[in-house]
Amino acid sequence: MSRALGWFLVTALLLCLVVPAFISFRVWHVARVDDRTPADAIVVLGAAQYDGVPTPVFQARLEHAADLYEQGVAPQVITVGGSQPGDRFTEAGSGRAYLTELGVPPEVIVAVETGSNTIGSLEAVALTVRDQGGRSVVLVSDPTHSYRARMMAEDAGLDAWTSPTRHGPAVWTRENQIASIVRETGAVLWYQYHRIVGTDVDFPG
Repeated sequence: MSRALGWFLVTALLLCLVVPAFISFRVWHVARVDDRTPADAIVVLGAAQYDGVPTPVFQARLEHAADLYEQGVAPQVITVGGSQPGDRFTEAGSGRAYLTELGVPPEVIVAVETGSNTIGSLEAVALTVRDQGGRSVVLVSDPTHSYRARMMAEDAGLDAWTSPTRHGPAVWTRENQIASIVRETGAVLWYQYHRIVGTDVDFPG
């Protein structure tokens, strides 16, 4: 094997190790950020619901968003997410109903009931926010999801900050958090690959 080929293989191996490690660090780092900069809207990223009842993961996000609204972070809360085949309710609609139960005024909640994944939902949110003359959002999701969500929101043309939930199943155990970091690292790599090659992203989360 020539020296040039050897250096190439070593460099390629280092990149295969360094790039995922750097992204994992960014996922972990952004997960620790709680940025409550005043914005045009608080955006609650959807999660599963069953017949109109948000799952504990989704409830934790909605409860955090309600706290942010009460603190005056934004004058509006946007819930996001469509439905699965056979569902009677959408994630966004279920989220809106739950927020009203928490005491958030229904007139300040907008349900964007489209999008089957993060990027589709955030593109729909970006259109809604811009149509209202806004641009800035505070994203509410699970901690390890925050880095990818912020990246996608910015790619959709929004000024985005993250304030992830600090309770619920997504943060109950260290094993759960580590698994989430690994999953999100793969999701970010997949998203970045599609950004580079210029193809549509088809990732479920």
